[in-house]
Amino acid sequence: MAATTKILATLLLVGLIAHGKASNCSLRDISVSQSRTGATVQNKPEWIVTIENKCTCVQLDLKLNCEGFQTVENIDPSVFKVSRDGLCLVNNGQTVYNEPLTFKYAWDNSFPCSRR
Repeated sequence: MAATTKILATLLLVGLIAHGKASNCSLRDISVSQSRTGATVQNKPEWIVTIENKCTCVQLDLKLNCEGFQTVENIDPSVFKVSRDGLCLVNNGQTVYNEPLTFKYAWDNSFPCSRR
């Protein structure tokens, strides 16, 4: 009985410590990078954007500043949705884990998407 209590107390403590670390996550933990794919779409170079959450916790309702963003290539709006207010919703506002999300767009120059 005492061993079970110690195990449960240890698991609870580990859970609280892990939760404390997760609460330290912020937008600084979101990385946005992009590079050319080598392809062209309607005579414009194609770019691939990779959005990564470098924290162990999940982040919700992630929006990037994308005022002026343009593309001639369709983007799945559940991955990256451009809105009229200059913000773009990532992953349909759902959780962003520490697995990279990617999308492609095509325009004359790369667009500097930045964290909001």
